[in-house]
Amino acid sequence: MPPRERIFVTAIRHYCARHDISVDVRAGSWLIRMRRREISRFAFGYDIGLNSAIAHRLANDKSATAEVLEMAGVPCIPHHLFLNPKLGAHVAGPAGREAMHALLGDNPQGVVVKPNEGTSGRSVFKVTTGSELDHATGEAFSMSTGLVISPYVAIQDEIRVILLDDVPRIVYSKQRGSDWRHNLETGAKPLLLEDGEDRAACVKLAVDAASAIGITFASIDVVRVEGVWKVLEINSGVMMETLGKLHPELVQATYDAALDRVFGKPA
Repeated sequence: MPPRERIFVTAIRHYCARHDISVDVRAGSWLIRMRRREISRFAFGYDIGLNSAIAHRLANDKSATAEVLEMAGVPCIPHHLFLNPKLGAHVAGPAGREAMHALLGDNPQGVVVKPNEGTSGRSVFKVTTGSELDHATGEAFSMSTGLVISPYVAIQDEIRVILLDDVPRIVYSKQRGSDWRHNLETGAKPLLLEDGEDRAACVKLAVDAASAIGITFASIDVVRVEGVWKVLEINSGVMMETLGKLHPELVQATYDAALDRVFGKPA
């Protein structure tokens, strides 16, 4: 039985069918050309091309995002970058392993290791010992040229804010299951967040974060740690596969609004 088409692709098909736009899906649905007369636009992965190249690169780099947010005074979870030693000492530096273990020593509650680029919680490890750290970094480096290490924090709540032109299109919490992570792909459940103090605080923080890196369309994860809201990460590719199964109309409307911008339709 062929795999089910991604909700992202289906949403693009539905939009284009209503607007006399042809759709050409290639590369296992990861590359999509949308064409209306002489105008062609492309979607790649979960990116529909609204963001500038630099905003896209910053958002896809967890360490760079954290650095920019810190410079802008936006509260965030730190992400310390380490490059793969296979790149050579002149690139990765000579003392990466020692610095990693020093970070672990500074955070006796543990640290989180993950690839510097990527989503969905793949190859993300919580470690508390030196041997666990060596294993986690080996796994992360096996699939990435760089990894980041963050102090492990007890996340009380995690909220995702999907912004378009600084307007919150969707705001939902991630209800964690048995896993310590809040990733939807590891069992967390999305729950739309009603108006209130928490929603307002998360939206403001997300808008500040988006402004700091100059991004137009993004999903921004905000976490509450010891009662304080902080940005965890910014995603340039807006993926809503799990949410789309529960709220298809809302997800379609969000992609519709973004595609209106792609094709120059006034808001």
